[in-house]
Amino acid sequence: MKKILIANRGEIALRIIKTCREMGIESIAVYSHADKDMPFVQEATYSFPIGEAPVNKSYLNTDAILEVAKREKADAIHPGYGFLSENADFARTVEKEGIKYIGPDPNTIELMGDKIISRKTMADAGVPVVPGSEAGTSTVEEACQLAQSMGYPVMLKASSGGGGIGMVRCENEQALTKSFQATKGRAKAYFGSDEVFVEKFIENARHIEVQIFGDSHGNRVHLFERDCSIQRRHQKVVEESPSPFLSDGTKEKMFQTALAAAEAVQYTNAGTIEFIVDEQENFYFLEMNTRLQVEHPVTEQITGLDLVKWQILVAKGEKLPLLQDEIQSKGQSIEFRLYAEDPNTFLPSPGLIQLFEWKNIEGVRVDYGYQTNSTVTPFYDPMIAKCIIYGDTRQIAIERAQVFFSEVKIEGIKTNAPLFKEIVRDQDFVAGQYSTSYLVNKAFAVK
Repeated sequence: MKKILIANRGEIALRIIKTCREMGIESIAVYSHADKDMPFVQEATYSFPIGEAPVNKSYLNTDAILEVAKREKADAIHPGYGFLSENADFARTVEKEGIKYIGPDPNTIELMGDKIISRKTMADAGVPVVPGSEAGTSTVEEACQLAQSMGYPVMLKASSGGGGIGMVRCENEQALTKSFQATKGRAKAYFGSDEVFVEKFIENARHIEVQIFGDSHGNRVHLFERDCSIQRRHQKVVEESPSPFLSDGTKEKMFQTALAAAEAVQYTNAGTIEFIVDEQENFYFLEMNTRLQVEHPVTEQITGLDLVKWQILVAKGEKLPLLQDEIQSKGQSIEFRLYAEDPNTFLPSPGLIQLFEWKNIEGVRVDYGYQTNSTVTPFYDPMIAKCIIYGDTRQIAIERAQVFFSEVKIEGIKTNAPLFKEIVRDQDFVAGQYSTSYLVNKAFAVK
């Protein structure tokens, strides 16, 4: 494997380029017209334009991406996350062209991409699932009947997608009735299917995920958990490992459950099993993400492993570099997703970044996609960097985060850095006492 095309942009493209360089592999970046001056375009071995700014004309344009891959004789394509990373048809097309797809088998992507089918698959494998619809809910009357039997509040979810876009919390029948058609419409627009289902909403929940890895030789391992409970609009903004909430006994049960889920679908490459956990530490399967996660650096920091390198090795047909008893967790890692957005409303704040700089602090890793003089456009997700803070203990990691967010300098646009400055000093966060409703309950008024 001598050349890898990266079908993505921003910080994840840079992250993959870094590992390619360390492995002696040439990297091919593809970019939209809006991204021609972005750092990832400059850092790749080769860079080629693939279309106009809108994603359907560039990063979702499979024909343009494959044309570059074939012309430049790419050995493999890494999809990163988002965009085409969980598109089974894209993965199949890549393989048919004789190019290696760096990710799981396309059939697995398809199977686990449908939330209803994946719920049934996991339930059949003995994995606990959140009470909810066993099939798609076609009418509002059916949805209300299901919700009544489960008890409010409930979540109305798109069957074929997530990330907050296809999810609505409904407190009562009136709210469910009002949200039903709008949710179906969003599901159709974003995920190509208007199928939705109803799921019981678990109060004061924690969102915990387990990183898994598999190879084509039948080896499967977990790389511990990540607590992703601090969210805005059902999208993660702070992730950490180990979880300050879970007992060791619950973690071990969760690890074994995640491995059972991976075994049930003969999983290969990187994946994540997501769970929702109640106050009594009962946990339920939410979904399987068949790709690398945004928050993978958290796991890299506590294990000392390069997960992108593992992905490439597995795609080459090699065995996992380590078996379960050889993988160790050490210290505490916390990731903060730095967005170009208003820290109070969470609305995007596109524009020119006039200054973006930070001091080199021990234990701090910044995976950036933008830098000083970069422009955040309205066409893509507004995350400009991930700030990953490590310490031998959680207290040390938090103290380093306090220093980092007191000194980081960003000018020209609004960001959520001031919000993180408040969070890392909040007594509940410091004590590890938070749930998925943390930001809603706190309602920080950031200046």
